[in-house]
Amino acid sequence: MHYKNMVPGIFLARPNRFIAHVQIGENREICHVKNTGRCRELLPEGARVWCQKSENPARKTKYDLITVKKGERLINMDSQAPNQAAREWLLQGGLGDIQELRAETIHEDSRFDFSFTLNEKRCFLEVKGVTLEQDGVCAFPDAPTQRGTKHLKGLIRAAEEGFGAYVLFVIQMSDVKYLRPNDDTDPAFAAALREAAQKGVTILAMDCAVTEDRMDIRLPVLVKL
Repeated sequence: MHYKNMVPGIFLARPNRFIAHVQIGENREICHVKNTGRCRELLPEGARVWCQKSENPARKTKYDLITVKKGERLINMDSQAPNQAAREWLLQGGLGDIQELRAETIHEDSRFDFSFTLNEKRCFLEVKGVTLEQDGVCAFPDAPTQRGTKHLKGLIRAAEEGFGAYVLFVIQMSDVKYLRPNDDTDPAFAAALREAAQKGVTILAMDCAVTEDRMDIRLPVLVKL
């Protein structure tokens, strides 16, 4: 996936989870942060960032904060990007020759990111974006997520009913060692992920090639449960 109208900047502050102050050229701009997670490790004062300038003149904020440089690593922190990248990956044959791809599919009391047919079996897939990394090890989630645990429980039920069930962790950076559930931050999600793996849900993780203005799913990453 490609972003248009990207400009570099320097991160200054994040007064709340929705906005950031960024130095762009000679101006201090208020930018929309497209990620409501904590992201503290991504945004120290002085971090190099890239923002997308909006083409909508009526918007209150002219820019969206998209990409950040952490050490030598570029990380995409747009929480909407993983679903779009996953859609492109699925259509390009990431899981094989899928048919009837649909977004936002309801099954019982769950709404999954995608459904499709693979080898004549109806399947559901939930996407989780990952930005938390330390020394090459990624963890999910970076904040407690009751919604994420509910999705896993729904996938477990779907697998027990005979549907294909998948969780795809889209790691919004490249060259990481492995992904693990974040037991310290959300032990309920971690336990549900391990249960899902035991009960027939396929757990996948993929890293991404990230540049200042692109993010594309790249290679599989080991998941350590």
